[in-house]
Amino acid sequence: MSAPSFRIPAMDVLRGCAVMGILWMNISAFALPQAAYFNPRAAGPPSIGDILFWLISFLFFDGKMRALFSILFGASMLLLIDREELAGRDGRRVQMIRAAWLFLIGLSHYLLLWWGDILMIYALVGGAALPFIGKEPLSLMKWAFLFFLAHFLICTLSIVTLYGWADTAASPGAAQTVREGYASFAASFTDPRSTAIQSDIQTYRSGFGTILHHHLALFADEWPRGLLFSGFDTLGFMLIGMAMLKGGFLTGRWDPDQYKRTAVHCFVIGLIPMAGLEAWLILGNFPLLPTYGAVIAWSFPFRIPLAVGWAALILWLLARNRDHPLALRIGAVGRMALSNYLGTSLVMCAIFYGWGLGLFAHLRPVQFPLLLLGAWLVMLIWSASWLSRFGIGPMEWLWRSLARGKPQKIRKSS
Repeated sequence: MSAPSFRIPAMDVLRGCAVMGILWMNISAFALPQAAYFNPRAAGPPSIGDILFWLISFLFFDGKMRALFSILFGASMLLLIDREELAGRDGRRVQMIRAAWLFLIGLSHYLLLWWGDILMIYALVGGAALPFIGKEPLSLMKWAFLFFLAHFLICTLSIVTLYGWADTAASPGAAQTVREGYASFAASFTDPRSTAIQSDIQTYRSGFGTILHHHLALFADEWPRGLLFSGFDTLGFMLIGMAMLKGGFLTGRWDPDQYKRTAVHCFVIGLIPMAGLEAWLILGNFPLLPTYGAVIAWSFPFRIPLAVGWAALILWLLARNRDHPLALRIGAVGRMALSNYLGTSLVMCAIFYGWGLGLFAHLRPVQFPLLLLGAWLVMLIWSASWLSRFGIGPMEWLWRSLARGKPQKIRKSS
């Protein structure tokens, strides 16, 4: 999201693919109770099409697009700091100011629109990544995997604790409160008639004030836990992004065959065990703890190669089709990633929430691909159209103006 003269076209295309791919995963969280993100049974008896959508999401998109976006955020942060220091400014200070404003933009997004905001996490974790910017690529990779290990251990501990709770609740001597507590938890992820799921539906079919009040409560109660469960992996991917930028991977300058080989290796490493996890869940009809564990923890080690594989595949395709009109349009989406990310939240909330069309929990996952195709088409058309007249996107302009303390130029030079 830096000035156009400093942009790396390959990274713009990657960012465009990432922001479009993130919507594939996020649409379930916009349209359905939160539990449906983790288990397809939570939205009611799923059809074959509903299950197929969930399986494709889990296999190809869940965590991978956010990881790709985190990789690019880390690389962009490094580029920004280098650019500012070349201009004689304190690059780290500029980054911290930008992060502070990004946090406030994300907080507004969270409270006014959607509880799944990632901008606040990026703002905070980006600050934690600053001490690593001067390290060599190999050192960055080592630190990244240490943070990945910390993330995996936190998630694993959470799942093991749930299994312990389930065993305690099932034991003959369990207290009634323990049995009821676990039964309520289990229903909230598998039974669409449960109090938690019905409360979600009622809230998001309500007006703006009710939803705002709900988001205020979520921010106080659940957001810190969300940061704990996503902070370490986000930091790891940011450091990988710095390493990949320093190694030339993200600039698109590798030989196309190198990108192809990397993509093939990464997808083989990641997709085969992910397919095994899916088979396990399908055979068990998506049991509560195995499904929740697969989404939260067991799939995580395979997200790492799959995120890199996605980047390599996109860069390989770009190397073969650098001037293709579609590549140019995806690059425009990437140049306006912040505007497109926030814009999709506005549009999707207007479609699904009670203050808009009120379609929350009315559409089935099998119907989502048509909505996604429409949203992607709008992004591809409006981003290129906007950038034909303006130098940066509207939200990018606002962010930059806030960070600089004065309005910045937005129109292209004549």
